[in-house]
Amino acid sequence: MNASSAHTAHVDGGARGNPGPAGFGVVIHDAQGKKVAELSQYLGHRTNNYAEYNGLLAALRYAIAQRIPSLKVISDSELMVRQMKGIYKVRHPELRKLYDEAQRLTAQIEYVEIRHAFREHNQDADRLANQAMDRGKNSPRGEAEPQKS
Repeated sequence: MNASSAHTAHVDGGARGNPGPAGFGVVIHDAQGKKVAELSQYLGHRTNNYAEYNGLLAALRYAIAQRIPSLKVISDSELMVRQMKGIYKVRHPELRKLYDEAQRLTAQIEYVEIRHAFREHNQDADRLANQAMDRGKNSPRGEAEPQKS
């Protein structure tokens, strides 16, 4: 497996106010460039980094569920990308749990590449993340959407 035969997951997360109403968006394309999935979720009152990691986790879970053997992940979160590559340490306890889960899931996929892209190259995922945050406005107490399995 290699990058040329990989599905591509554009992931984004955000929090208005940081912390604030948070959500993620993920757009997944197959190796031929056909869109195969759009994922998004409102996460409640969380940080931007929490939302970024949850977008990554959603992409990895989707790849495992769909038996996708090769995945390129593109994120505009330089912090998350560098943490996943081992360049930066993960110091925050809550993020450490998400990082550990992402590493565990990554190990279940034959080939995973993660790289940084600037926001303008991640617009569809950004749109989905913003839609997820908007859904939080309709939640009576700002609670998160139920986790989809």
